[in-house]
Amino acid sequence: MLFALGLALLLCSLFAHVNAQACWCKTSPSRGLTLNCSSQGLRTIPHLPAEITELLLQDNLLTTVTPGHLDGLQHLQLVNFSGNPFHCDCSIQYLTQWLQRNKAVSVMPLCTSPAELAQRSIHELTDADFMSCVSDHCFGWLYNAILCVMLCFLIGLLLWCVQLARNSTFILGIDERHTGFEAESLRSLKPKHRVRVRYSIGSLSPGTDDMDKPLFNMDILPQILDVLNKQHNIKIKVP
Repeated sequence: MLFALGLALLLCSLFAHVNAQACWCKTSPSRGLTLNCSSQGLRTIPHLPAEITELLLQDNLLTTVTPGHLDGLQHLQLVNFSGNPFHCDCSIQYLTQWLQRNKAVSVMPLCTSPAELAQRSIHELTDADFMSCVSDHCFGWLYNAILCVMLCFLIGLLLWCVQLARNSTFILGIDERHTGFEAESLRSLKPKHRVRVRYSIGSLSPGTDDMDKPLFNMDILPQILDVLNKQHNIKIKVP
């Protein structure tokens, strides 16, 4: 037992020297391991060894406690935060909740600012005192929800447009004005090698030898129209 206390005291002394040279440790069989950092002008709490049973931080310059900083201290029998100028805004919520869970071992500190909460005990603060924090959180959640709804709406609109396009029917009308076409051979870019051919559907005017046969087999036209109609919803009207 004495060996364990001596080893813990040595480790605590080294720890306090590294993290906050003004802190000092002492140990006793009845109280266990005490870390005393009172009246040292500390603005932040140093990292703490998990074995300490008493933590004295009164009369410093602490304004808040970092969330999670005290969670590893499972052996605490006494903690004193009194005499610090705590600022009771949203950042003090962690200390409020921690003090409420550990009332039996705590000397309760008071709020110094803002003015409407001055001299209030920190552990007595309620959700009503942190309404602005809740509002900010809810606003951020609402903003994200609105963005998600808008994104889902745009995706749905895009899918609807795709479905509408797939189910649409296209009708192409061919009248007498479009029954004649003009084709031009592109074998050469020289003007003297260009051959202009005028033809109508099913017939060609005399031209070069390689154009003696029709460019389009009219026998398969009904099959092409049927495929366009059934698979692509494209109807061609021929007068």
